[in-house]
Amino acid sequence: MTDLSTWPTDFDPQPAGPSGGSLADLLERVLDKGIVIAGDIKIDLLDIELLTIRLRLFIASVETAKKAGIDWWETDPALSSRAARDALAEENARLRARLEALEESDADTTEVTR
Repeated sequence: MTDLSTWPTDFDPQPAGPSGGSLADLLERVLDKGIVIAGDIKIDLLDIELLTIRLRLFIASVETAKKAGIDWWETDPALSSRAARDALAEENARLRARLEALEESDADTTEVTR
């Protein structure tokens, strides 16, 4: 059994580590600067590569991501209503041009047969 009277009186049971920061401060710093997590998963069987998965994760605020040139969520129709409208408008313009071309070629063949 341990004699507690021999323990130092200034013993601090708190683990040593960086001080002066909370979780909110850490999160703010990560979102402000950004963080990249990269990893590869590789499955081999008898020295034959069966599967390789490469994972890249970039955690940052929207402003930091835009500074890094990442803005794919603005152009993905599944994530942005503006991108979906733009995609539909582009498809509509292509279809109207095709319809016009077909009507013109139909009109040309009608005039030739008269």
